[in-house]
Amino acid sequence: MKRLLLCVVSLVFILAACGNNNSSSDKESKSDNKDGNTIRVGTEGTYAPFTFHNKKDQLTGYDIDVIKAVAKEENLKLKFNETSWDSMFAGLDTGRFDVIANQVGINKDRQKKYKFSDPYTYSSAVLVVRENEKNIKSFNDVKDKKLAQTFTSNYGQLAKDKGASIAKVDGFNQSMDLLLSKRVDGTFNDSLSYLDYKKQKPNVKIKVIKGHAEQSKSAFAFSKKVDDKTVEKFNKGLKKIKDNGELAKIGKKWFGQDVSKSE
Repeated sequence: MKRLLLCVVSLVFILAACGNNNSSSDKESKSDNKDGNTIRVGTEGTYAPFTFHNKKDQLTGYDIDVIKAVAKEENLKLKFNETSWDSMFAGLDTGRFDVIANQVGINKDRQKKYKFSDPYTYSSAVLVVRENEKNIKSFNDVKDKKLAQTFTSNYGQLAKDKGASIAKVDGFNQSMDLLLSKRVDGTFNDSLSYLDYKKQKPNVKIKVIKGHAEQSKSAFAFSKKVDDKTVEKFNKGLKKIKDNGELAKIGKKWFGQDVSKSE
């Protein structure tokens, strides 16, 4: 009976010790999240060349380089959390992330829900055609032409508005495959996607036609729960890397030109 009692008492102490260890671990985790210098960053990690994994499985890309450069200037620590596009905004809403670094375009609807840094990327719609194309000289020349587009994108809608027929694709590379094999006449797309493609394949026989579509601006998106001082730090860091040429250098690394300026 005494042995049984001793076993029960020992078990109680063991369970109590385990409970105390778990409690300590939880406190440490919560403490990390409250560190004013640690910024929790939401990003996809699958969206090249902006945020993706290189051959060494390291998280890299244009947006990753920019936010790291800002953090270095402002002595901030970054904790990256990779998730899907929709989950990133859910993460901001629930407070799991402080900021998104993933080419988030600034628009009125998002400005109602989130705080934004100053823009660090400018892009616009371009029409990509074959280098020897002579019949398409402007956005308005695509009427009755066949364009490779994703159905739900702004660029797909632009093609429809201009009277083009649509060949459905999943992304820019597929559009290029159809264009170069002469199965379509062109594609409306983002100027940065074109620059990245040309950087990867400088000898490809394509060219762009610029139009008057509205230019888009991308910035870091913050949860409303993040204080204004943190956003101010990011803006100070962005200004520093603009002034010292680092931001332009990052743009040239990924796109062959500075993409941080309005055209």
